[in-house]
Amino acid sequence: MDMNAFFTDLQSKINNVIENSPAKDIERNVKAMMTQGFSKLDLVTREEFDIQAQVLAKTRSRLELLETRLAELEAKIAAEKAPL
Repeated sequence: MDMNAFFTDLQSKINNVIENSPAKDIERNVKAMMTQGFSKLDLVTREEFDIQAQVLAKTRSRLELLETRLAELEAKIAAEKAPL
């Protein structure tokens, strides 16, 4: 469930609970408090998270290839320096 759907569902539930009550001010205050609270958090969308996870996976893969290549080059240099 993405964050927009979560907040839409939460808002819908709050609206259903207080729809017939004189608590419209409370509703506005709750929304304002929630908005303010969530704005202080360092949140990202699921899409942004998935993209960064893909970037990280590609980076790890590339790093492993480079580490392997470096080990091969170091072994080659060491073999060339070794006395016969």
